Amino acid sequence: MGKPTKISRCPRAQSTAALKAAKDSVSVKPTTVRRRRQHHSKDPMEEKTQSSSVPVIDMKDPRDLPDKIVKACEDWGCFRVSNHGIPTELLSEMKGLARYFLDLPTKIKKRNASWKPGQRLQYTLPYNVTPYFQSLRIDDMIFPGALDDFCDRINASPHQRETLVRYPQALYGAAIEICEKIMQGYGLLGRGEKTSKDWVCDLQLNKYNFSQQSLGSTGAIEHSDPGFFTLLQDDELVNGLEVMNKFTGEWVPVDPIPGTLVVLVGDTGMVWSNGRFCNVKHRVQCNKPMTRVSLATFVLVTRDKIVRTPEELIDSKHPRLYKEFFYYEDYKHLRLSSSPTAEALEHFKVDSTTDD
Repeated sequence: MGKPTKISRCPRAQSTAALKAAKDSVSVKPTTVRRRRQHHSKDPMEEKTQSSSVPVIDMKDPRDLPDKIVKACEDWGCFRVSNHGIPTELLSEMKGLARYFLDLPTKIKKRNASWKPGQRLQYTLPYNVTPYFQSLRIDDMIFPGALDDFCDRINASPHQRETLVRYPQALYGAAIEICEKIMQGYGLLGRGEKTSKDWVCDLQLNKYNFSQQSLGSTGAIEHSDPGFFTLLQDDELVNGLEVMNKFTGEWVPVDPIPGTLVVLVGDTGMVWSNGRFCNVKHRVQCNKPMTRVSLATFVLVTRDKIVRTPEELIDSKHPRLYKEFFYYEDYKHLRLSSSPTAEALEHFKVDSTTDD
């Protein structure tokens, strides 16, 4: 199978020391995927969440932690993480900051509304998606200068700038830890797939203007996320997030649990796993006449921007399902012009009669 055409890219500056500390060098040595251990939770609450709702996984509990994460990615494509290491004070401060920015006058938020090539800032106005939804987005949040551009355009104070730097660093570190546990769950860490590469991550601040008149309406339509996975800090006071059970097709509410984060597996995560992961479909419903604010960190693709399945996840029982492709030039372009529920991936499926 041919490799994607190399794309010229602008030189990248070095990541900050805080971000480097979150990444480890990993040697590459092909190996077979180990069989995950079967485990049975002794915690009644955990058994309940795994059977009737999305799992809640304690990142500080070492008992079969990689296996629990992999199983949640395969069965649900969604799980909550507790004890993730991000200070509660930082989560609370950033949530208040997101609300403040999204409440600014439209003319200020529109300073970020640009779709020019290379533009890293975006503003989604109400009615562009649904009447109730708007968002501010910072593409490639750890790219040097991206946060400065946002802060300059939105007139952020020095203290607000400090929070806007600390939050992406903390979320990036949590994302790297989850990536490592996934590699461990498949027996790849230290021998196969790298986790030492930089990841491209976008930060999005979401606001749903729900009211009494919008009860029962949809704030975010059914969709899957395009990246590897999403780390979501949801609203602790206003529920509404629902995920689709892949076995029954039923919508399952993901009710808030203070201090936790939601992980949602995306399309490229499913491709990476060779179809093992569930790229979960989800939506947001209006259940309360209250404004809902959430923050999404989209872990999209490694810095080379190529989506590929590790050779260790391909065998006679699991033949290759997808060709490798460029995330932006190939997949993102197709997805924007088609459906928000991964139908664009059909273009990259392997044809067993013509492909390796």
